[in-house]
Amino acid sequence: MLKNNVLIALNEQINAEMHSAYLYLSMSAYFEDMGLGGFANWMKVQYKEELSHALKIFDFVNERNGRVTLKPIDGVPTDFDGIIDVFEKTLEHEQKVTGLIDNLMDIAVKASDHATQSFLRWFVDEQVEEEANVNELLDNLKLINGQGNGVFLLNRELQQRTFVDETTAV
Repeated sequence: MLKNNVLIALNEQINAEMHSAYLYLSMSAYFEDMGLGGFANWMKVQYKEELSHALKIFDFVNERNGRVTLKPIDGVPTDFDGIIDVFEKTLEHEQKVTGLIDNLMDIAVKASDHATQSFLRWFVDEQVEEEANVNELLDNLKLINGQGNGVFLLNRELQQRTFVDETTAV
């Protein structure tokens, strides 16, 4: 059984993950409009990952006999100042999500909720990977100043990314 403060925090995280998905779908649409299908694909995979994260928490709350309460998702930006801006905003967002996960872990620790702590370790590790991936892309984009043939090549590379639901493996 989940303690009320843990349940509230988990429900807030479901909302945050849904917001992340919505943000990445907006970024995908932005790239589609620019004719950058590879970048759009990368963001669409991010969108699917965030949805799977929300569902993983959703299922966990239900398994622990808690009640999921969904809230409205805040609006997201639809216009950006170029490719580098999108990935800078993506990195900022992933760092914010890392803070949310860390806070959620702190709540579980204070509540002595060992099952939730165990569950959240996957998310802690996932955030390290998320930030590293975005940092690498951002570094590459800055190397090519977000322009020219480098964008063309990176766009082709990002087209190859596929969604793998890693939440089902654990």
